Amino acid sequence: MDLLSIGRIAGTLTTWWWLLLSLAFFLYIATDGTDLGSGIFALFSKDEEERGAIMASMAGMWDGNESWLVVAGGVLFGAFPLVYGSAFNYLMIPLMFALWGIIARAVAFEFHIHAKKSKRFWGWAFAVGSLFPTFFAGVALGATLQGFPMKSGLAMQGALTAHGVAMQDYTTPIMHFSGGILDFLTPFSIWTGVGAVIAASLAGGLYLCARFIPGDPIHERARKWTNVVSLLALAAIVITLVWSYALFPWAAAKWTGSDWWIWLIWFIIVLVFAFKSSTNHSVRKDFSAMMWGIGVVALLWAAMWATIFPYVVPDTWTIAQAANPADSIAVFTLFMTGFFPIMIMYNWYQIWVFRGRFSKKMAYGAH
Repeated sequence: MDLLSIGRIAGTLTTWWWLLLSLAFFLYIATDGTDLGSGIFALFSKDEEERGAIMASMAGMWDGNESWLVVAGGVLFGAFPLVYGSAFNYLMIPLMFALWGIIARAVAFEFHIHAKKSKRFWGWAFAVGSLFPTFFAGVALGATLQGFPMKSGLAMQGALTAHGVAMQDYTTPIMHFSGGILDFLTPFSIWTGVGAVIAASLAGGLYLCARFIPGDPIHERARKWTNVVSLLALAAIVITLVWSYALFPWAAAKWTGSDWWIWLIWFIIVLVFAFKSSTNHSVRKDFSAMMWGIGVVALLWAAMWATIFPYVVPDTWTIAQAANPADSIAVFTLFMTGFFPIMIMYNWYQIWVFRGRFSKKMAYGAH
C-alpha cells in the first residue's frame, strides 16, 4: 500500500472519529442534560421532599447518562491527543469547577437516601452540583469556539554524539499552550455558560413533566417552569447565533456563503421542531414534547459541528492536524468503535426499564 492510500485511509478514520466525538458529546448533552436541568429546577424547590423525589426519578439512569462524558473524553484522548492536552491547560478552571460539581452531585445521590440530619445539605449539594457542570461546561464550549491560544516552540535542542563525535544538531518544533490562566473568560464564554443553563433548565422541565404523573405538584410546577424557560431558550438561540455571526469570521463565511439556503432551511426546521415541542407540551403529550426538544438540540449541535468543519478547534487545529498518527488511529478504530453500539443499547435499555412515571410522595419514599 502506497503512502497516498495510507494517507486517505488515515484521513477517513480521523473524520470518522471526529463524527463519533460529536455523537458522544451530543448523547451526553441529550441524556445527562435532562438530569442536570432537573437539578437546576431543584434549586427552586420548596421543600426537601421535592428535591428527594426529583433525585429518585433519575436514580436508575443518571450514572449511565454520565458515562457518555467519559466516552467523549476517551475519544478525545485516543484520537485527538493534542486537543486533549491543551484543553486541560486552557480550560483548567471551568473543567475543574464542572468536575467538582459532578462529584458533589454523585455523592449527593448516594448520601441523600441514607441521611437523616444532613438530608437537606445533600439535597442542596445535588442542586448546586447540577448547576456548576452546566454553567462551566457552557463556558468551556464558548472558550473552545474562540480557539486555543497556542504557539510553536522547540521541544528539544542539542546534539547527537557517537563516541564523543558530534553527528547533527536536532530541533523538534511543537505546538504548546501560550495563554494565561483566565484567557478562557470572555463575555462570549460567560454567555454560552448562561445559555447552557437555560437550555438545561428547559430540558429538565420537559423531563420532569414526562416523568411525573399529571396533576402531581412537581408535574404542575414543571409545566409552568417550562412555559417560561422555553421563551428564554428561543431568545438565547437567537442571541447566540447573532453574536457568533459577528464574532467568528469562519462561521459568517459559511452561513452567508453560496450554501446560505441550506442553513436557512436548517434553521426553519429547528423552529418547526421547537414549535412541535411547544404544542405537544401544551396538550400534555409530555414524552413527545421532550423528544421534539431533544430534536432541537440535535439539529443545533449538528449545525455547530458542520460550521466548525474541518476544524476540531476553530482557528487552531484541523481534524488532520490534531489527529493521532495513521497506525495509532487504525488500532484505536479497531478496538474502540464497537463500544458505541454497546453503550447506545445499554442506555436505551435502562431508559426502557425505568420508564414509568412517579408521584412526589411515591418517589420520595424511595429516596
